[in-house]
Amino acid sequence: MPRIRIHRRVWLALSAIVGVSSMATIAEAQVRGVYPTGMNATNAGVTPASGFTYSNLFIFNARDESKGPDGEIVATGSNAVMIDLNTFVWVSRGTVLGGARVSATASLLVSNNSLASDTEGQLSAGGGFADFFLQPCILGWQTERVGIRTAYGVLMPTGRFNAGASDNVGSGYWTHAPSVGLTVFLTRDKATAFSAFHMYEFHTVQDGTDIHPGQTANIDYSVARTIRVKDDTQLQLGVIGYEQWQTTDKTGPAITAPQSAARYKVNALGFATNVVLPARQVSLGLKYFKEFANRSTFQGYTLQIAGAVTF
Repeated sequence: MPRIRIHRRVWLALSAIVGVSSMATIAEAQVRGVYPTGMNATNAGVTPASGFTYSNLFIFNARDESKGPDGEIVATGSNAVMIDLNTFVWVSRGTVLGGARVSATASLLVSNNSLASDTEGQLSAGGGFADFFLQPCILGWQTERVGIRTAYGVLMPTGRFNAGASDNVGSGYWTHAPSVGLTVFLTRDKATAFSAFHMYEFHTVQDGTDIHPGQTANIDYSVARTIRVKDDTQLQLGVIGYEQWQTTDKTGPAITAPQSAARYKVNALGFATNVVLPARQVSLGLKYFKEFANRSTFQGYTLQIAGAVTF
């Protein structure tokens, strides 16, 4: 296999629950789902305060190995993905359905990307408005020790996509994305919490190629401890992880039998730290994940830096 060096920069605006980090615009080269794994590893079941919240999440993915179907290294090189997620969230003040607060998100995606090879030079580049993500209904319940959120989202293929083009910025297919998040406070003082998040991606057929990408399941999780540093400052530290795996074969007229049978699997563990200023309704956070034992995809590490403010 040739040594490949890939550089890709992507700026995205998307919701607090889901985003796009697809590593290829043609589905026959599918190696990941559309959800940026790990972004909901902590506080997955906690609903933001009522009103409007703005959050920014910067994600840096660095990968230097390409793994085969059995986890073997089939190529080495460098792959970098930078994503900036700008999110606007609305949360109701009233409740429905036994105390659930209603929230919604809408996200317009803007991207700029490039792909280059040591042997072939520049392969592709593109920029502009990418796919649009909408979560019209999120329901969140909170009891003394448990928080639960359920949501439905849809990724609309509004970004520029033409089969065979080298400047695509959209996926070319719809993705329906139901999800659920859970946070359980393990101690009475709510200082120790377990969180888990699950999203399932239902992909439709890609326009212009008739390729149907495989469906994808995602799980983020964490165990975290919150420490009161000052009266108005809290520090959260935790162990975190994520899993992502393809659940169905990709199909289409250009898909070979080996391509159809190869299902990607991603695993990662890491740590998280969050600083919360309750009086100012501001939070800052950092997450680091190291991937291991991946199959039919790239492998490396992920760094995430986040900030949020509620108005």
